[in-house]
Amino acid sequence: MGDRDEKAVQLMRELRAAGQLQHAWINQSWQREHDGLHPAAAMLLSDLNAHGESRPSDLAKRKMVDISVISRQIAQLTAAGLVERRPAPEDGRASLISLSEAGRAELERWRQLHIDFIRRALADWTDDEVEALTARLTLMNQGLREALGQTPVTSPPDPAAEKRK
Repeated sequence: MGDRDEKAVQLMRELRAAGQLQHAWINQSWQREHDGLHPAAAMLLSDLNAHGESRPSDLAKRKMVDISVISRQIAQLTAAGLVERRPAPEDGRASLISLSEAGRAELERWRQLHIDFIRRALADWTDDEVEALTARLTLMNQGLREALGQTPVTSPPDPAAEKRK
């Protein structure tokens, strides 16, 4: 294996480790607060906040999971009072899911916990270092999506990219 190949493998190892560490923190934090509610539910709340009211099928597509997974999460979140469901006006058989006020408050609380965690983990990093890594990871994720044949996910504007223009 060439040097470039080895570097690619090492990058994927580090990304996997970062994902596993974040997942461990999410599980640990979420389980303390929400007994019986799967931690992926927080990610669904975040998706609804970013994209607004959505059909379950659209949520499943964006999260790249089967609709049955989303249906279970929606049922859990509805029972917890964190999301609301209403019939789609153009098709009464379909549902539209949105954040409830309790869901918005929970998402904001959860967001602050996550920010605090990342700040502790990167306490000795400068803002420029965090921004540069974020910009590169955004580009990498776009490339990975394209390599998978996925359509690019709309991301918030990248301030670092704007500065480079």
